[in-house]
Amino acid sequence: MRAMRRLLPFSAVALVMVTGCGSQTKTVTVASTPAQGAGSGTQGTTATGSAPTAPKTTSSPTTTSTTTTRSAPEPSFTEAGQEAKSGTLAAAVATVRARGYTPNDPGEYHSGQTLRVLLGTRTGSADGYGQQAFFFLDGRYLGTDAKEPSAKLKIVSQNDTEVAIAYPLYRKSDPLCCPGGGQRIVHFALNNGKLTPLDAIPPASSSSGLSRN
Repeated sequence: MRAMRRLLPFSAVALVMVTGCGSQTKTVTVASTPAQGAGSGTQGTTATGSAPTAPKTTSSPTTTSTTTTRSAPEPSFTEAGQEAKSGTLAAAVATVRARGYTPNDPGEYHSGQTLRVLLGTRTGSADGYGQQAFFFLDGRYLGTDAKEPSAKLKIVSQNDTEVAIAYPLYRKSDPLCCPGGGQRIVHFALNNGKLTPLDAIPPASSSSGLSRN
């Protein structure tokens, strides 16, 4: 027993020394990826070699439509509210006839011009008096030269954008056959998209001056 008591302190010292030596041991921890599905209860993901797909962006194309139309507002002296007509001579003749007039000379209607004209005489006129000029823009009916007809009209010249019309001038006592005041030429032209008379149109009647009837 005495011998064992002597050994006990030595064993304790030896244990302390072993413990002290163990504290000098370095511990290295290596991080590792656990095997897929190993004890975690969750399924592993499988990596693929394809590149990620970029999100698609959809944009609506913008379409710009430009329509260029050559047109002119109706002059103040023409009839309002006229419908569009085709550019053929037959359509122009039908337009004149529908308004109670008969074309004087269909050959005066030039389909190749921008500004076109037909002179017409009141249908049923026994003496051939009572005339108006019917204007068309690219085949679309614009209206007449004046609200009231003239005794006689004559086309002096015409081109793509201008028509010149001669009006006989009457004194108060002149018979229809014989205007004694000469004539006045009035130019009708397209100017900045508008059809305007470039000269004064003679009045339909006058008690003291010259008129077109």
